[in-house]
Amino acid sequence: MNGITLDAPYLDTDADQLSFALDHPVLGALAVRELTVGGFEVQLRLLGASHQVCAGPVRETVACLPGVRGGLPDAAVHDFDGWRYSFGARVDEHPGCGFGTEVARVRDLADAHPGALYGVFPGSADAVTALVVERDGAGLAWRTWHTYPRSRRIVTTHTRLEAR
Repeated sequence: MNGITLDAPYLDTDADQLSFALDHPVLGALAVRELTVGGFEVQLRLLGASHQVCAGPVRETVACLPGVRGGLPDAAVHDFDGWRYSFGARVDEHPGCGFGTEVARVRDLADAHPGALYGVFPGSADAVTALVVERDGAGLAWRTWHTYPRSRRIVTTHTRLEAR
């Protein structure tokens, strides 16, 4: 099982408050999982309703950052020395019982995956931040989910980091 109950109050922000950064310093985490995936060192970091992934030259941060305007890009591509990074994000609304069903699917997926970490906030089993990483060709791919029970929205990100 890759899930943990977080020892932090759940503050139901919203998807629109998340921002994206590749060069933000490593932040204090509620939980960290260090993995070697396909020969690459990876660190999955839960920051509450947000995350950081550290892999190769990348420190991907999707979080409510002080002084940084919210809003995630639909897509972003960056080249680093010997690496190509691509990121995508989307926000989906899940009305009615569809929200709880989708959160349960994400938790089941993360529980069954060898390269996953997810946190559940006290007070709401549907308040989840989840990360899954795996080998993808000459690099890595990771997906994340940030769930917002009040608005019934789920932010999903997909990242690919390829060594060139």
